[in-house]
Formats: sequence, structure tokens, C-alpha cells
Amino acid sequence: MPHPRDFIFGPWRAVLVLGVTQIIAWGILFYPPVLMMPLIAAERGWSLSFAMGGFSLALLVAGLVAPTIGGWIDHFGGHIVMACGSLTGALGLVLLVTVAHPIAYLGVWVILGVAIAANLYDPAFASLGRIFGAAARKPITILTLAGGFASTVSWPATQLSLTFTDWHGTYLIFAAVLAFVSAPLHAFLLPRMRAKPMPPVAGASEVATSAIVPANGLIFFLVAAGFAVYAFIPSGLAAHLLAMFGRAGIDPATAVMIGALFGPSQVAARICELSFAGNVQPLNLARFSVALILLGFALLAMFGFALPVAIAFAVMFGAANGLMTIARGAVPLSLFGYVGYGRVLGRIAKPFQIMQAFAPLALAFVVERAGDPVALSVTAAFAVASLTCLLLIRRPLHTT
Repeated sequence: MPHPRDFIFGPWRAVLVLGVTQIIAWGILFYPPVLMMPLIAAERGWSLSFAMGGFSLALLVAGLVAPTIGGWIDHFGGHIVMACGSLTGALGLVLLVTVAHPIAYLGVWVILGVAIAANLYDPAFASLGRIFGAAARKPITILTLAGGFASTVSWPATQLSLTFTDWHGTYLIFAAVLAFVSAPLHAFLLPRMRAKPMPPVAGASEVATSAIVPANGLIFFLVAAGFAVYAFIPSGLAAHLLAMFGRAGIDPATAVMIGALFGPSQVAARICELSFAGNVQPLNLARFSVALILLGFALLAMFGFALPVAIAFAVMFGAANGLMTIARGAVPLSLFGYVGYGRVLGRIAKPFQIMQAFAPLALAFVVERAGDPVALSVTAAFAVASLTCLLLIRRPLHTT
């Protein structure tokens, strides 16, 4: 473990800074729409689907600009790019409060999409890769522990704010937090250092030393496809799982209680990874994550939404997603190295976030026309496809 001094004066300060700003960014840019969109739709006279379509557009834009954002972090550093991302998010939220025309509303979500691409896990992982180099896996894992609490903080804070002001005031408060807390933390406290190349180890075993492969070709395609296909699962289920519980006969209060297990399960899985699985090859961690969620789908197929099964599924789903978040940062670092890591992450994030934007709408279409069992089968098929991609990856070894 690092010396406590490194958390103040050394590179590990990045983990503390990003831990705070990730909770803020996820808690302001990603989680509040589920509470805010009904209020916006009602006030503006729009349908809820149109209001939520703005958020889906933002996720789509975030995916499209992710490679550019990652490349900028490689070149300029997270202290510049993420600070600008926080200010962009603040501007977007202020505009969101002021616009009333539907086209302008969608235009604001384009701005917020850029902010999402420059504030959430991918730019944070890219910043850690730039600072720590090949040793970034442990900092990435620790950072995800903080990010796992974002929903726990965000939804109660948003609901509390809505009790003494409206959605306009709440988003203006959020804009101020991005501008006057996150942006200065990124700009002034995020370390500016760049990892130095590690010298080769004399006499290293060629069997024990795995090759860094080019970030192109079949291996890169399988990595990007594996993560992108996986993205359908958490994005689709997050939008529909509680409603599925309700249609299966679980009362609303119990369904919410079960859904609340998702966040703690993510964090618990990440603590276990940090404590016991730090030496597990990241690719195997990703495979285990998808296999775990497939086991959850198998339980649902065999026993249905009985209360104990629903609880078990929520816990397994949360644990799998918690580990997969670590794998999204660690697998590219392990396979492709840390040189150009930010742009590589951005290229992988592009199809991931596009799928994330597409999944809720696609799954809603399946639910409406074929019902919940078919929707769950479709989601499980995406898990099978993801695991297949990950299993097909074969990492080469150095030869002499």
C-alpha cells in the first residue's frame, strides 16, 4: 500500500481528488434524470419519453466524443480536460433550466453529453493511467469504491433538494457544485505528472511476461465488442428491472428495497477484488463478471421472480457490474499498455456508451411487444455474446 504521505504530496492524491469528483459527477450528471425528467416533462408539456430522450442523446454524444476526450487526456492531462468537462457540465445545467423549445432542449443535452464524456469513469481511468502507467490497476479499483456510492448519495440529495426548491433550483445548485467544487479540484489538485516508462527486467521469463498488443485488429475488436455488448445489460435492466419486479407480484416498497442492494453489492465486490483478487488477470476478472450475471439469469429462468431469487439476482447483478467496471479500466491497460491509454479507453467507450443509450429503448420495445420473459432472454443473450467475445481473446506472449 502507498505511504500516507503519497495521498497528499504524491501521485495517490489523484485517487482522493477523483474519488470526490466521481461521486459529484455521477451524482449530478447521470443519476438525477430518473427523478428530474417527470418534472421537466410535466412543466414543459412534453412526453416523458421525449424528456428522457434528451438523456439518451447525451449518452450517444458521450460515446461519439469519447475517443477525442481520451486523446486530449493523454496529451494535456486530466487536470485540464476534466476541469473543462466540469465547467461544460455546469454550463449545460444552467442552459437546461433556461431553455423551453424542444430543439434547444435537445441541443443542451448534446453539451451535457460532452460533459459526461469528460467527467465519468473513462476520463478518470485515463487520468490514472497517465499518472500511474502500468501500475494503474489498484488506483482504478480504489477509485471505483468511491464511485459505487454515487447513487447512494445522489438520489437522497436530489430528493432533499426538491423538497425546498424545484427542479430549476436543484439543477442550478448542481451547476454551482460542478463549477466551484469539481472544476477547481481537477484544475489545481489533480497531479500533473506523467508515468515514466518502466525499464525492462533483465532475465525475465518469456513465459511469465505477457506481450503488449497493438490496439487494433482482432484482439481490440473482441475487447471493444465484449464490453459494448455487455453495456446492454446494466443499462437495460436499470431502466426496467424494478418494473419487472412489480409485474411479477413484488410490492413496490419491497422492489425498491431489492433495487437498493445493487449499489452496496457493487462496492462489496470491489472490496473483495481489492483484498483477494489483485493478482487475477483482468481478462479473467471480466469473464467471471459476465459468468456471474449469466448465473443470475439462469436462476430467474429456473425459479422465476420469487422474492429470494429476486434478491439473489440483484446482489449478483450488482457484484458483476462492480467487477466489470474495474475490468473496463484494467483489461485495456493490461493488453494494450499505458501509452495512449486515454485514447484507447475512449475508443472502447464509444460503442459502450452508444449501446448504453440504445438499450433502455430497445428493451422497452421488447417488453411492450413480447413481455418480460422474452426481454430477460434477450438480455441474457447479450451476456452470452459478451462472454463469447471475452473467451475468444488469446493474449500472445513475448518470444525471443
